[in-house]
Amino acid sequence: MAWGVAGPVGWKTVVLGAALGWAAGAPADEAAPPDMVKAGPFERIFDQSVGEDTEWAMNDHCVVRDEQGLWHMFGITHPKPFVPFDADNFAHATARKLTQSPWDKLPFAMTVDPAAGEEHLWAPHVVRHKGLYYMYYCAGNQDHTRYRIHLTTSPELKTWTRHPANPLIIDGFDARDPFVLRLPDQWVMYYTATLRPDGGNHVVVAATSDDLVHWRGRTIVLRDPSVGQYGGPTESPFVVRRGPYYYLFCGPREGYVGTTVFRSRDPLRWSLDDHVGHIASHAAEVVRDVDGKWYVTHCGWGQKGLYLAPLDWNDGLDDAPTSLPPPGAKSPAE
Repeated sequence: MAWGVAGPVGWKTVVLGAALGWAAGAPADEAAPPDMVKAGPFERIFDQSVGEDTEWAMNDHCVVRDEQGLWHMFGITHPKPFVPFDADNFAHATARKLTQSPWDKLPFAMTVDPAAGEEHLWAPHVVRHKGLYYMYYCAGNQDHTRYRIHLTTSPELKTWTRHPANPLIIDGFDARDPFVLRLPDQWVMYYTATLRPDGGNHVVVAATSDDLVHWRGRTIVLRDPSVGQYGGPTESPFVVRRGPYYYLFCGPREGYVGTTVFRSRDPLRWSLDDHVGHIASHAAEVVRDVDGKWYVTHCGWGQKGLYLAPLDWNDGLDDAPTSLPPPGAKSPAE
């Protein structure tokens, strides 16, 4: 097979439903309204163009708060004209408060390393586990059917060390946009790809891990009827658990600035019928503030910066356990 998970035993595929027996046979969800999840007005909080001679764009990004209470944003950036395949640096900005405007611009967090097999730097995602920050990102490949997902780690979100196990995952077409979630007994990485490495249906894929480094399996968790290569409506997957439900945010759908939200009891299976919301956002990331309030981000090529909006849940689960507790509360990732 030309696609799969890179590891010491080579290429292999497993059925994750069997590996996650507790999720198999999950009861069907009851009907839910299509406007259960909504976003309020977006306000710009950061613009990479500030201090530059030309316009700079932001795209897929992540937001994380460090142990000292400082917020960090890492994301794709590129000067005009916007050429995604030449995005060679990760923007880095910080703020004392999530809603601060503007955030403080810092030097690039990382720069592409061709010697490490990197063609570009796309879509960073950071999780903290046992005192170490793990950043997953797309490193690309000249062969778009064998895109690489890499890992770099840091003790303090400043100095980053690429992991010797890279590439962690190789898949296509342009497999990218990793997002990592802690399940009860293992980690799951969601990313966007196509049904076959050379194209086909746009899909969200899941792989699992016990140690955040070695990943196994290729399970299709959402399959869109649209077919093609490059971008599609399953980009930028982000998953939030609230009570017994898993909410999947992905897009673009209904235009470039459009993220759809799906709900399921099974973290490895969503369908288009599970639609519970649509947000006017590209590359949406869900963020929880220290006061417990929920927010969602928006950015993208030609959008002139990074934006933040309140996120409203109308599911009656505000007091339920969640995968995204307020900063400072115990996180499932820890």
